[in-house]
Amino acid sequence: MKMQVLNIHPENPQLRFINRAIEVLKDGGLIIYPTDTVYGLGCDIFHKQALERVYHIKKDLEKKPPSFICSDLKDIAKYAKISTVVYRTMRHALPGAYTFILPAAREVPKKLWSKRKSVGIRIPDNLISQLLAKELGTPIVSTSVTDANGEILNDEDSIKKYYGNIVDLMLYSGPIGLNPSTIVDYTDDTPEVIREGAGDISVFK
Repeated sequence: MKMQVLNIHPENPQLRFINRAIEVLKDGGLIIYPTDTVYGLGCDIFHKQALERVYHIKKDLEKKPPSFICSDLKDIAKYAKISTVVYRTMRHALPGAYTFILPAAREVPKKLWSKRKSVGIRIPDNLISQLLAKELGTPIVSTSVTDANGEILNDEDSIKKYYGNIVDLMLYSGPIGLNPSTIVDYTDDTPEVIREGAGDISVFK
């Protein structure tokens, strides 16, 4: 297998490339795609074999399940339990460079649950990743594209070198950031910043 690379425009993404990525996802394939922070490795969260492939590539996910991307806030409500207080805060912060840890809804595959029965959910401020989630109609796994040492990869050559024979498709929009999302635990109504990343944490003070 050799990874197909499609050079997609970051602001005016070619719909034929989005549609091609959707075909791959529906077929149980893995894609690499841009977010507002780093490149993500993803699959349809409901495709069991594809999810197993992601876990095989990213060994650390057994201890810390990956987050997933939803298309909008209404979509999030299908996959997590959100109080009115938390919803208001998220409405102001999203789309943005945040991963919210929320109580899992039963619809989410248990492989993506943490030991605390929570899940990580994102709505990146990136048109390509938003379109992917919207057009697929189900959430997409979002785990950072890294090498064996956990270093983030953000240029075409390094990504192809490491993932070229194990991932089906890459939507490449040029080099992007190296700073991952800010992780905020919202399993109750009091936010706790777990990791400070690209997102502004003053929103939660």
